[in-house]
Amino acid sequence: MNLLFLYGKPATGKLTVARELAALTGYRLFHNHLTVDLLLPVFEFGSRPFVDLRERIWLMVFEAAAKQREHGLIFTFAPETTVQPDFVSRTVDMVATAGSRVRFVELVCAMDEVYRRIDNQSRRQHGKLTSHEVYEKLESQGVFATSHMPKPEVRIDTGRLQPAAAAAQIMKELGIPRARPAG
Repeated sequence: MNLLFLYGKPATGKLTVARELAALTGYRLFHNHLTVDLLLPVFEFGSRPFVDLRERIWLMVFEAAAKQREHGLIFTFAPETTVQPDFVSRTVDMVATAGSRVRFVELVCAMDEVYRRIDNQSRRQHGKLTSHEVYEKLESQGVFATSHMPKPEVRIDTGRLQPAAAAAQIMKELGIPRARPAG
């Protein structure tokens, strides 16, 4: 199994590009907010139970998908300071133990584009960060730093490419073929 680990700061287009990738590759999509949304009604964001359960769920899904021999899985991830420092290395180790590999893809875009995107309908529907002021505060505190992430195999500027073109570029650079039509 290929685990395509799409990461980037908020509003860089992770979910939008991931949906395009899933449609083109036939890979399953595991959006990180599914787990966040599951836990927020019970635990405060960033609390110890929230962090522990969120990461355990992520890892259990990766492991089960790898053991099930899924063709591929796409995971969207926004690096931020409530994620435990060893989460990424635990992911790589666990996926490798299951005979699969993690492929890191970083999505970036210019700050003016992030600010244009941050408060849109799709982000509000998914309970994502939508405030310019909160984004600026968190960014200035280093909450969204990506320097601890592994070097990506592919880096895409989503401010320069439309989502379908970004997905096609990722596939090309990682050597992932299009899914065969069913039938």
